[in-house]
Amino acid sequence: MELFPISALKDNYIWTLVDTVKKHAVVVDPGAAAPVIDTLQARGLRLAGILVTHHHWDHTNGIGELLDYAGAIPVVGSHESRNEFVNHHVKDGEEITLSHVHCRAIAVPGHTLDHTAYYDAHMPFLFTGDTLFSAGCGRIFEGTAEMMYASLQKIAALPDDVKVYCGHEYTRKNLQFAEIVEPENQEIRRKLSSLQECTLPSTMAEEKLINPFLRCTKESVLRAAEAYAKVKLSRPVEVFAVLREWKNNY
Repeated sequence: MELFPISALKDNYIWTLVDTVKKHAVVVDPGAAAPVIDTLQARGLRLAGILVTHHHWDHTNGIGELLDYAGAIPVVGSHESRNEFVNHHVKDGEEITLSHVHCRAIAVPGHTLDHTAYYDAHMPFLFTGDTLFSAGCGRIFEGTAEMMYASLQKIAALPDDVKVYCGHEYTRKNLQFAEIVEPENQEIRRKLSSLQECTLPSTMAEEKLINPFLRCTKESVLRAAEAYAKVKLSRPVEVFAVLREWKNNY
């Protein structure tokens, strides 16, 4: 299997999984149809299915046109999805087979209530949409800080070798914020100095070293959050909530 990004809109990635023998493709979060169709035609691929992490327009706007182009293909999304084109609804822990792609749905609400990540332990890959970014996490639009923190903890429990494919190219800005939170963190400095044009995928091992939202139990992150909020914090979820507010205003 080949896995690569199609760039779309301002900074979105439409991750594409290709069976190089059968020439089938599955795409994740097509916020626009044209770049997907162009790629399919250029590579002689047939679109076999779509994975949807959440309902926001920049992850779903291309679905209707892709269905017109490819016909009646499976569109997988949360059982709580608001998107009219999702025709295969999944719940937390449900196993999915979509042509050559085999993965498990992981409910990760917070950014939105329908947010779902897709995990394959064998590849191993994790499509995180807008829940986990490299060195960051998504804004909380529909859930709560408690909900988002629990979702990130669920992701953090996955093996260190899992490759993280998120929905946007936000890594540089996220690392610049992470460096403010932990100015002595050498891993953050190393990552900043080695960034390529496409910074993904990351790995769970790396995220645990550089992502402040996964480091809420670390003393350095706790002290930084307390200094920003000017209050004493006693629980990791409180640290997370402060970090998320801090990043919102960054």
